[in-house]
Amino acid sequence: MTQVLVTGGAGYIGSHACKALRAAGYTPVTYDNLVTGWKDAVKFGPFEQGSLSDRARLDEVFAKWQPIAVMHFAALSQVGEAMAKPGLYWRNNVEGSLTLIEAACAAGCLDFVFSSTCATYGEHDNVVLDEHTPQEPLNAYGASKRAVENILRDFEASHGLKSVIFRYFNVAGADPEGEVGEHHRPETHLIPVMLEAVDGKRPGLTVHGTDYDTPDGTCIRDYVHVMDLVEAHVLGLRWLRDGKGSRIFNLGTGRGFSVREVIEAAGQVTNLPVPCTDGPRRAGDATKLVSGSTRASEDLGWEPYRSTMPQMIADAWRWHKDGHYSA
Repeated sequence: MTQVLVTGGAGYIGSHACKALRAAGYTPVTYDNLVTGWKDAVKFGPFEQGSLSDRARLDEVFAKWQPIAVMHFAALSQVGEAMAKPGLYWRNNVEGSLTLIEAACAAGCLDFVFSSTCATYGEHDNVVLDEHTPQEPLNAYGASKRAVENILRDFEASHGLKSVIFRYFNVAGADPEGEVGEHHRPETHLIPVMLEAVDGKRPGLTVHGTDYDTPDGTCIRDYVHVMDLVEAHVLGLRWLRDGKGSRIFNLGTGRGFSVREVIEAAGQVTNLPVPCTDGPRRAGDATKLVSGSTRASEDLGWEPYRSTMPQMIADAWRWHKDGHYSA
């Protein structure tokens, strides 16, 4: 039995994870409420619609499919929204995850791969973050993810639940074969917003903050190609299945790109101008966030070889031009 329950499997990262799981010989069972996900993105295994807050529905799905593990992506993840509506993030990300974890333990499904975030670290400028960096989140998004990490730790002590936790920053690119891609409603992520501006689907891109303490005044972030990211999650699942125990991994390239560097790369890849204007900072944004992945490389054998800015933009641009979801 090789079913893996993938929460948020109809979303951007979750759908790519389902493709990677299928390629690795697993059957991904998507569990998604379709609030931000797309049914059209569920292409690699069965679909079960439901909410993380619905314990009875979760129990039903666990009983039906008897998954060997959970891969948990479902979460709200917008920094601006988290600053304005912290209660929404605590209720959705923490309470929902707690209900899922309790259901998994009740079903005897004790291998759990959690998609966390480097936002749990807060702002640590001019350092490459690793798993020992103090966690000081700046907003309810990062704080809610840290809380779920703590819940997993406690349920290991009480129920024997083993977890692999991945912390990472910006995810970019798309499936090079074009089966799934990035499509949010509304779109807020830098690269797809930028490509919409290049393509004339929006008036332009707003650069949020140009007075940060960086070489060009704009924020710096680490970017990982979505296919590199989900391959790490499959390696994490194998780590657990091999009985190696709970582990936390950062995923990054150790090299950040400023907003202006991303814009410049997009112009080079698309050979088109990127219309943009300067705007004020967003609340909750840190100056520079860059992560290393030495532990993931050494323990999992993971390398982010697709995670160059030209390839991430090229794959995103291909999806932008040719891919879409209608439902």
